[in-house]
This record gives sequence, structure tokens and C-alpha cells, in this order.
Amino acid sequence: MKYRYRTATQKVMKTSESYPIPPLKKEGTKGFKRWGWGDSPFLPALILLILFVSVSGACATKPAPLINPDDIRCQPLTFAPPKAERVELGNGMILYILEDHEIPLVNISAVIRAGSIYDPEGKEGLAEITGKVMRTGGTKKMTGDEIDETLEYFAGSITVSIGTESGSANLRVLKKDLDAGLDIFSDIIMNPAFDKSKLKTEKNLKIEALRRVLDEPQKVAFREFKRLIYTGNPRGRLPSIESVENIARGNLVRFHKRFFYPGNIIVAVTGDITRDEAVSKINQHLGTWNKKGKIEKIPYPKVKQEGSINYIYKKVTQSTIIMGYLTPGKNNPDFYPLTVLNFILGSGGFRSRIMHEVRSNLGLAYSTGSFYRGRSEYGVLAAYAVTKSSTTVKVLSLISSIIDDVRNNGVTERELLWCKKSINNRFIFTFDSTDQIAFQQMMIEYNNLPEDYLATYRKRIEKVTAEDLKRVAKKYLSRNQATILVVGNEKDFDKPLSIFGNVNRIKGK
Repeated sequence: MKYRYRTATQKVMKTSESYPIPPLKKEGTKGFKRWGWGDSPFLPALILLILFVSVSGACATKPAPLINPDDIRCQPLTFAPPKAERVELGNGMILYILEDHEIPLVNISAVIRAGSIYDPEGKEGLAEITGKVMRTGGTKKMTGDEIDETLEYFAGSITVSIGTESGSANLRVLKKDLDAGLDIFSDIIMNPAFDKSKLKTEKNLKIEALRRVLDEPQKVAFREFKRLIYTGNPRGRLPSIESVENIARGNLVRFHKRFFYPGNIIVAVTGDITRDEAVSKINQHLGTWNKKGKIEKIPYPKVKQEGSINYIYKKVTQSTIIMGYLTPGKNNPDFYPLTVLNFILGSGGFRSRIMHEVRSNLGLAYSTGSFYRGRSEYGVLAAYAVTKSSTTVKVLSLISSIIDDVRNNGVTERELLWCKKSINNRFIFTFDSTDQIAFQQMMIEYNNLPEDYLATYRKRIEKVTAEDLKRVAKKYLSRNQATILVVGNEKDFDKPLSIFGNVNRIKGK
């Protein structure tokens, strides 16, 4: 029988494999032989024995008690971000400048008062495609491909996009290449060519994306929920295959002319650049742009007095449930209690009520929670869950009862303390770069928020009381005002949706 030698922490194991025993080492005089420590076959077993005795002794010691994370006391986090300097150029463009000379990079971020809320009826998708083709379609001086090649040569990047209520353009470049980057960036902003071939490509990509949405129930649910919650408002008009097909190059040209002018753009300049350099460079490339325009406004969505129950058929084994409400936004004092309430309901992770009860306790959903999206003058608070078809109505009822419980009985002081501490700590870590700091300060002006919004945010969250949460829950989260959407296969539901009221059966677009 041979022996197989393994590492010092493993046993010496008998095996049928042939592993020869190391030869003896000669030491001493006149044929005296003994094992050298490096050759002894018993060394691994001896070390294992020593380790076993040591570990056994350690295990005999009484373990230290576990500490509840909520009981850990630390020094309070301080929040004093540097303030970006605001400069207004002669043509009406606003700059926010914040220096950071740690690395030789310059970042320029522009926000434009434009968005899909301005899409003409029948041409939904125009704003989004305008932003994309501004970037890919070239300018009067360079084609889109030439722009890509030039940026690749000096490792610069330029992006342009237009969302629901704002557009954005960004340049990121090494300090030594700032002039070259700004030359391209400013040309894209002022003189986009909207190449027809690039427009065709972007339209085809958007149409294909819309086709694919119909194959993904969760995307269908959140897309159609947006249409439902904003019924009667331009925010509820969404792109379709037909509307995208209706978009022509002339529409892009007119959209750009309507919204891209100096007085409608705010720019943040950050990085390895001084205040005087920033003003000089932006003036050099954009300061002579004297185009005029008129800032347009779209009515904000109003809180609904009546809710609705909506259903979309999908032949799937799971249901996607969304239950939401229109609420006030950031310019309303109730924004802060609603932020805290949302965290306790479902956005605070495993300790939030919906996640804890629906997923952790009952195992009825893998994906569940809530979200609150507060704009300047309005917001949307909604709970959601993805569950198997046979527990659809049970989960919807459970989410509704959790909201009812907050409305009727409020929250505990322990929940409130945990929530406010979590929100305020997370808030600080959204300012981990000069880019983010300047951008946040720029957006205060863009959204017409109070100048001290960022400075007072944490104090206002800290002042929220349990009574505030109960009050806003009663005021804004009435069951009769909820917009409910279920996407799934109703023949497999545990109970009919009609137990909640009249069901509006719609077809996902």
C-alpha cells in the first residue's frame, strides 16, 4: 500500500496510485540516518493536528454577540459640495463652471429645453430621433463617419439625446484636445446636417425596438402604464411604428430650429480648466451664435380624481402588476414626505414593506417594490410586482393592503429613523465627482427649483414625521385614485380582476 502526500492542511490518504516515498537524507556520522523535516511523510498530519487543536481551542471561546447595524454609532457625514460659478454669456447662454485639476480632462454637459412632450401628433418619436441623428448625421463641415474617426483619433466622446422633458449633449475630452473637441461639439449643436441615410438607419432601429417591446411583457407593462397615468397629457403620447414611419428629414430640421438656440441651453463646464478659460473657450465656439427663440411650456399632468383598472392580454406564465398615482413634485413641500413614504413602501430594499412581505415572507414575487419619480411640478409614485399567474390577484390585493395600512395606521418610529438615515446617506454619495456636482446645480435652474434645494434637502428629509407620512398617504394614495395595470393571462389568474371594479381591456401598442 502506497501513500499520497497532500498539502499541510489535508490528511495523508491511502491510495492505490503509486507515489514513491521520498528517500532518506543522510545526516550526522557513520551511517547515522534520520528523517529531515522537509522529507517526513508525517509532517502534514502533524501540522493538521496542531491546527485542529488551535481551532478547537478558539471555538471553545464564547463568540462575540452580533451587533445590529442600526445600533452602530458613527460620526455624522458632512455635506458641503463646492459651488459651481454661474456665468451668463452675451447671447443668453448660461454656464456653470467648476474646476477640478486632478486629471487633464474637461467635461462639457449641455441641457436643452426640449423633449418628446413637444412631438406633433402622429409623429411621436421625433424628439428622440432628432437627438440621435444630430450625433450620427454629421454637420455642414463633417460627415458623421468623419466625426467618429476624428474623435477616435484623440479619444474624445460626444453624445446627444432627447428624452421626455429635456435634451442633453455631452463632450468629454483631454485638455490638450479641447479646441478640436469643442469645434466638433459646437458644430453639432448649431449646424446638424441630418443626413438622410443616417435618418433612415435610426428610424429602422427604432421600429425594430418597438417590435421587440411587444415580445417583452414587463416592457409592455411599464410603457403602457406611462400612457395610462398621463392620459390626456402629451406625456402619455408614445411612439408607434406608424408614427416613426411618418417622420421625415424636414421634421428634424424644424424641431432643431425650434428648440436649439442659446437662450434655451444651459451648459456645465468641469475639469482641468479655469473659470476664465471656460468662458473664453465657450465664447470662442458658441458665443457668436445669436439665434433667438421662445421658451415653450406644456401643461403639467393633474392629479386624477378617479382611478382605473386596466388589463393587457399576454400568453405568459407570469403577470406584471403596476399600481400608481399622480402626485406633487419637487416644488411642493409634500415631495419630502412622499420620498420617505416611497422608501418605506418599496424602494428601500429588503427592509421595505412591499419587498419584505411579498418577496421575503411569502415568496410571491422575485421582482417587486415601488418607485417615486418627482419632477419639478408633478410626480408619479407606483408599486409593482412580477408574480406567477396563479397569484396575480393575491399579490395585487396584498400591495393594496400594504398601502392601506400606511394610510390608516402610519409607520413606526424605527422605520422612519432607518429610512431618513438611509435616504440622507445615499444623497451624499450622488455627489462623488465635480461633473455630478455641477450638473445637479445646473439642473436646479433648469427645473426652476429653489436655489437652496440641494443645501436644504437633507434637513427637509430629517424633518419628516410619521404623521406627515400618514397625511400624504391619505391625500394622494387613495385606492379610488389608483391607476392599475395588469399584463398577463387572465384565464390562469387566481380570481377575476373584476373584484376590484370595472376592467378596461386594452391592446398594447
